[in-house]
This record gives sequence, C-alpha cells and structure tokens, in this order.
Amino acid sequence: MSKNVLVVAAHTDDEALGCGGTIARHVAEGDTVYAVFLADGVTSRPDATPEELEQRNAAAEKAHKILGITKAYMLGFPDNKMDSLPLLDIVQKLEAVIQEINPQIVYTHHYGDLNIDHRVTHQATMTACRPVPGSSVSEIYAFEVLSATDWNTPGASPFIANFFIDVSDFMEKKMAALGAYGIEMRDCPHSRSLSNVQRLAECRGNRVGLQAAEAFSLVRYLKFF
Repeated sequence: MSKNVLVVAAHTDDEALGCGGTIARHVAEGDTVYAVFLADGVTSRPDATPEELEQRNAAAEKAHKILGITKAYMLGFPDNKMDSLPLLDIVQKLEAVIQEINPQIVYTHHYGDLNIDHRVTHQATMTACRPVPGSSVSEIYAFEVLSATDWNTPGASPFIANFFIDVSDFMEKKMAALGAYGIEMRDCPHSRSLSNVQRLAECRGNRVGLQAAEAFSLVRYLKFF
C-alpha cells in the first residue's frame, strides 16, 4: 500500500543532501512525497537580495521535479535565526502541514547538527509528531547533512547510523537534484562537494554490502499487527 512521506528540512537543498536518493526511491515505489522547509536559507547571508531567494526557490523547484516531490511548503522563517523564535510558533505552522497531508513516514534533521536551524527543525518535528492517539506518523528517521552533521563538536549528540536505504539505482537522480542546487555546492575537498556526496553514499552502502546507501538514525518506528 502506498504511503504519504514528509521530509521536514530547515533549508532547500537539505532534502537532496540528506535523503535525495530515498525520496526518489519512495516515488518509484508508488509513495507520495511532500517536503516542508522551515527557513528561507538566504537572509542570514551578507547583502542577501530578494533575487537570491528567488534563485534558490527556482533551484528547489527544479530539484523537486527531478526527485518527484509532489508538493513543497515554504514556511519562511529567518535563516540561521530559528533559535530566536518561540518554538510554539514553528510547531504550529508545521502541525498545519502534517494535519493536511497525514504522513506515515517522516524524515528530518539529526538533533546534533552544527547548524542551529537543523537542531530547531528536529525539535519542532518531534513536537509536532508527538505519538498521541490517532497520529498518522508511525516512522521518523533523522538524516545526515554534509557540512552540518559531520562538523559538529565530536562526541556531542553523535549521528548514529543504524538504518540504511539502498539508493544504488537512485544516485543519478540525487546527483542531478544537487546539480540543480549548484550555487549551494562547493568544490572538492569541501565536505559539501558532489564528489564527497558520492563517496559518502558509497561508504554507507559498502558498510552494509551495497553499492550506495543513505544512512539514517532511527528515531521512532511503530509496527502494527
């Protein structure tokens, strides 16, 4: 039976970096994938312009078409300032999206990421997806984002990869989506380079006997019999 899948990300490009192959796999298997982005991803930059935001949103639209995302929600919170906002304000907007689409599976950021927006996004997701009776959400997974998950303080809330999804047949779409976000990618040897994305997928995959995989930290899994 097909499922509704929701990716809750802080910024556009996080979804492609963290679970782009998994998104493409869900779509290929008949699931409907939605994404919600909490922050605008641009306004914290010096001399940011409205044109830059338009450019990033256009890149996101192209990437989502490649991955097969049905609909994306842009909540528009200020970039890299989400810790300055009442958590309740963020949660209420996120809850409205969750109530609209009733996802069974949710992917979001790892709580230990260096980027503050990623951490607040994780906290807001866990609050909005509280396991109350009647909740549609039965699975929550945290993904890793290069230059955020890997750059945090060693030993502080480490990312524990304990769930792997085979994306061997979907790396081409993941890389194409990241190509759409070309202005956000960096040259090797930067952590957030296309070559490092490929290496990470191969490393995660080889760890479990696959050509390529995306790794997740399992946050919640409810099995119904």
